Amino acid sequence: MEAESEPYVRLATMRQLHQAVADLNTARSLADTLQTVADGIVAGLGYELGCVNLVRPDGDLVIAAFAGNAAAEALITGRVGSRTSWERRLSMGEAWDGLRFIPHTEGWVLLDDDVPQWHTEGPEPRFEDEWHPLDRLYAPMYASGSGQDLLGVISVDRPRNGRRPGAWGREALQMYASQAAIAISNARLRANMQRALVRLEREQQALRASEESFRQAFEYAPSGMAIAEMGGDQHGRLLRTNDALCRLLGRPASVLRRYSFADLVHPEDIGTLLRTSAEGGRAELRLSRRDGTYLWVSLRNSVVADTADGPRFLLTHVEDIEERKRHELNLAHRASHDALTGLPNSAELKSRLSARICERPHSPATTAIEALDAAYGDVESSLTHGYQADGYEGEAVPGGGPFDHHVHTVAPDPEHDDGTKGLAVLFCDLDGFKSINDRFGHHTGDAVLIEVSRRLSTCVRDGDTVARLGGDEFVVLADGLGAADAADLAVRLRNAIIPPIRVDGRAVRVGASFGIGWAECGMTVEEVLRSADQRMYVEKRSRSKVHRRAG
Repeated sequence: MEAESEPYVRLATMRQLHQAVADLNTARSLADTLQTVADGIVAGLGYELGCVNLVRPDGDLVIAAFAGNAAAEALITGRVGSRTSWERRLSMGEAWDGLRFIPHTEGWVLLDDDVPQWHTEGPEPRFEDEWHPLDRLYAPMYASGSGQDLLGVISVDRPRNGRRPGAWGREALQMYASQAAIAISNARLRANMQRALVRLEREQQALRASEESFRQAFEYAPSGMAIAEMGGDQHGRLLRTNDALCRLLGRPASVLRRYSFADLVHPEDIGTLLRTSAEGGRAELRLSRRDGTYLWVSLRNSVVADTADGPRFLLTHVEDIEERKRHELNLAHRASHDALTGLPNSAELKSRLSARICERPHSPATTAIEALDAAYGDVESSLTHGYQADGYEGEAVPGGGPFDHHVHTVAPDPEHDDGTKGLAVLFCDLDGFKSINDRFGHHTGDAVLIEVSRRLSTCVRDGDTVARLGGDEFVVLADGLGAADAADLAVRLRNAIIPPIRVDGRAVRVGASFGIGWAECGMTVEEVLRSADQRMYVEKRSRSKVHRRAG
């Protein structure tokens, strides 16, 4: 079963990877982009050394950027390895999906080829997945939209944890290589476009040649490109689009000329589009396709002058980022949910719980008027906190104040049912699960946990949370319940768990003990969970062993 700390490690890795990818978009030139790619390997992926080998026009690969060791950078940056030697390397060793790993037991034959390399000797690995100094790991980069047209190769060395990367690390490196290839292609494209724009602006006599150069770069760009009007009644209307953008949106150029990006953007993203500055602006948003679906794209704007004093146009570069967004959502889900059951994990549970409670304890008002004063503040207190006759100028007071509109979470009184509803926290511990695990193995135990998760999820309402803390412990968050309602829910959940569970033709049974706690403002998340946990153990001890055992 998955270790409890793994989701936190994955979340940290995802944040580092996301930052490294975000840094790729800040580089201003191709050289800066290449060095940013190398730096991201060291800063975001957990390797001590990172190298970017770029394909030259003649097909050979040059070391364009290096990070992690100043001596190695000075020694081998700018040196060239032949295409034949690189193709040999990319066909050796083990294929890790889109990566290529050459263990030291095979890589010794490469020590004398013409590919520049930096390596040290080292002892034999002490365990199976220990990294050896002569191990090699490569991540090929391919040009966007060109199939297997090799753009370059990322090589990494010396993982900081001393181990060969697992499935999570391999996926992160492969995703990073894909985004690096896009960033390098875009940097080249931007450099070409900027050169074309400079010629259009400074070379009046060579205007026709410059326009042709721009047309070639525009029409045959691998990413979508558009030219739109700036200013006037037709501001934003698309004047010209390339074939890549037409294919991306599933609309012919003649149809796209009827629209602006504001007509195509998803309603939820219109604010993002409007906040994007025209010159140098960048935004990630969704555009509608002809079939009614929406596609995630990245827009990058720049301003183009038709002549020295003529009208200005908006040049927009449209990049398809649908796959990257899908990966980000998938990674976020995997970081916040249990891999076995698909339920929210401990980190996600605490996040949802902390969103409902604050540090300030709730002080119950004795009358309806006092309740309103507690929520909004009376006139005198409003004036003392900065409310003027010409409008609101006050600031929220830390920890609460007359303008604090937070709805406090309170706990019902179990002794006197006064109709108060609260956020119930039901802590569940399975009875007899360990014996099933020990007797029948983890495969059966995992199947039991999956079925228990399904049964718990079907017994709660939409909006309630069923989370797995780890092992055989679950927590249910159910809002708007009184004390009797929470007790009834615990009975229903227990009765749902008790029926036999069939695994591989065998019927097994587990019981469940529930502790009912209440989330309340003034408590920490840990205190809320500890209270429910303690009540679960009180309930477990109060029931006879025969009622707690699995059947």
